[in-house]
Amino acid sequence: MKKRFRLKTILDFAAAHRLQGYAGDCAKLHGHNWKVEVHVVGDQLDEVGMVLDFKQIKQHAKAVIAELDHTYLNDHPWFQQRNPTAENLALFLFETLSERINTATYQVDAITVWENERNCVTYGC
Repeated sequence: MKKRFRLKTILDFAAAHRLQGYAGDCAKLHGHNWKVEVHVVGDQLDEVGMVLDFKQIKQHAKAVIAELDHTYLNDHPWFQQRNPTAENLALFLFETLSERINTATYQVDAITVWENERNCVTYGC
């Protein structure tokens, strides 16, 4: 198996949501302090010795998360046809960040979304 570097940075944001069609408390409006782990992989180092500067990963991730921070996720255009579950949130972040970050030498490999200290979902390779 080919060895690769895996970079991880962690961000957080606060947002509310409700799950339509869910038989339980999460069908009611509620919020989370979400934690997001962004994993980027690459196998080549640049002239400085980095796959990608953490600052660049955070810059892109912060821009995407700014769309979600302190909002009602159900109102976001991406969630108009999808429930804003942790799974769908991970998928949204993976797809959106992949469009912004991926090159031939490094790619977003996984996104982990924590809705609290005990529950998370990871989407990616």
